[in-house]
Amino acid sequence: MPREKKVRIIDELQEVFSECSVGILTDYRGLSTAEITELRRALRKSEIKYRVVKNTLARFAAERAGKDELVSLLEGPVAIAFGYGDMTEPARVLAEHIRTSKTSLSIKGGFLSDRVLTSSDVATLATLPSKEILLGKVLGGMQSPIVTLVSCLASPMRGVVGVLQARMKQLEGE
Repeated sequence: MPREKKVRIIDELQEVFSECSVGILTDYRGLSTAEITELRRALRKSEIKYRVVKNTLARFAAERAGKDELVSLLEGPVAIAFGYGDMTEPARVLAEHIRTSKTSLSIKGGFLSDRVLTSSDVATLATLPSKEILLGKVLGGMQSPIVTLVSCLASPMRGVVGVLQARMKQLEGE
């Protein structure tokens, strides 16, 4: 490969490493072209880029992007799934694909912003609910005490209103 092309690839990878929110490194040994194409389709639906990288070039790009810890994971055939939105989505899609297709694809590890993930961390990440669901749970937890307080404060008033309505019906009946 000509030197100019290598420099361009390193620059592209460095930019991708810097911009993405999460990256999952996979070992794609034993996958046929059709299986890789199927995996890319599944990832593309969730707007995740999947790229086979040359380890030497990826090492240079990772070091230039400030992800030095990633260098240890770049051994053997490596392809990286880059996620830009929901941080759990790439891990979830890859885990689902591995489970349903019974392929020999394996997860080597990954990175989340500046933190390096092991394969077990990625598996845990795949089981987490999405950001929207977590935010809904947090807001529901924050709202629950307020609703309970309002209900407790309104309860005596409801009792007084109920007594007054009963007395009005009683007076109308006389």
